[in-house]
Amino acid sequence: MLYKCAVRRDRKQKGPNVGLSASAIRNFLTRDRAIGYLTIFAITEMALFAFSVACEHGLVIRLEQDSSTDFVSFYAAGALANAGTPWLAYDHAAHHAAEQAAIGAATIYNYFYYPPVFLLICAPLALLPYLPAFVVFQAAGGAALFVAVRTIRRDVPPAVFLAFPGLWWAMGTGQNALLTAALFAAGTALVDRRPWLAGLCFGALCYKPHLALLIPVALVASGNWRAFWSATGTAASLITVSFAVLGAGAWGAFLTEAAASGDVYAAHAIFMAGLTSPFGVLMTAGFGREAALAVQVIVTLLAAGIVALVWRSAARLPVRAAILLTATPVAVPILMFYDLMLVFVALVWLSLLHPMRDASPWRTLAMAAVFMGPLLSGNLATGAPLMAASMTAAMAFALTLAVALPTLKLPRLAASAEVTGGA
Repeated sequence: MLYKCAVRRDRKQKGPNVGLSASAIRNFLTRDRAIGYLTIFAITEMALFAFSVACEHGLVIRLEQDSSTDFVSFYAAGALANAGTPWLAYDHAAHHAAEQAAIGAATIYNYFYYPPVFLLICAPLALLPYLPAFVVFQAAGGAALFVAVRTIRRDVPPAVFLAFPGLWWAMGTGQNALLTAALFAAGTALVDRRPWLAGLCFGALCYKPHLALLIPVALVASGNWRAFWSATGTAASLITVSFAVLGAGAWGAFLTEAAASGDVYAAHAIFMAGLTSPFGVLMTAGFGREAALAVQVIVTLLAAGIVALVWRSAARLPVRAAILLTATPVAVPILMFYDLMLVFVALVWLSLLHPMRDASPWRTLAMAAVFMGPLLSGNLATGAPLMAASMTAAMAFALTLAVALPTLKLPRLAASAEVTGGA
């Protein structure tokens, strides 16, 4: 009896302390304070980004070799298409020469593994001078993403958008990650209320088809056939247009080059530690390509199964959208750190489930950790592979599962349980 009384007294004493700790976290991370902190962080990032750009262009220190971004690959491919030779975008020698002509200096080779559909975007950009084309491409992608995110949550402050580290990696590398994330954001925002428009967004991802790997799984599992057929028709139309404009030769060259791309990855010719998938982790750790692919197949099948389960359930749209967005970087073998912009869109969706003041402390801290994760995800030339991209992707998927699974409602399973209980 004395022991039980002591335990009760101990619990009463500890109770207020635990509550105070949770309350302190909520008070520290109020909406206004979070926006203020992120504003300061965004300004710091912009300053560092400007400094990095100055360094890359030799304005701070003298460079031994001129630098470039992935955008030079897009620009060179567009220039070759404008010259009437789109198939040469898949010829390494011709494409490398076009890259060097674009910036007027020798540079390392940037591969181009995109289907000819993407040349429909690259060709108009290549009509502009290189630097204006770069600015137009990134500004348009960033604006499209911000507008798409605002369709998910209208009160997303610009400071939150600008503070996400993945934004600056996407812009700095000159990649198309902002456009990709914008299409994902718009597609998930419209999938229930405007399925045909959502299908247009999903189908437009055929310029980077591997990133759309789980979208058919989600649409079929949910029985959203209008979105499914709209996406299929959009992709087929874009492919047909690229055939008509660029010719079959471009597609033949692309398919040949794509078939040989595995050798490039096996030779670590790209930044393998920047991949978000288990395949990238194992390849970076020194495992063979076959072993890495075998593990990746298992993870991809598990991720696809989870996406199908969630989208087949009666889960709310924020849950379904976040699962699709966070499962993609884990399930797709070749997805680089700059495409962690998908994680940002997922965090916006998750923020709709509970207001910040009502969220549990662990969830608030976990979302903050995932938000900051891409900061060290790029190639920092540290000499050691940090693999922050894969860790961020795994954390985002785990966080979404932890938040999503308790909210799932499976009508068929529930009905079965009621029948069994009644018997």
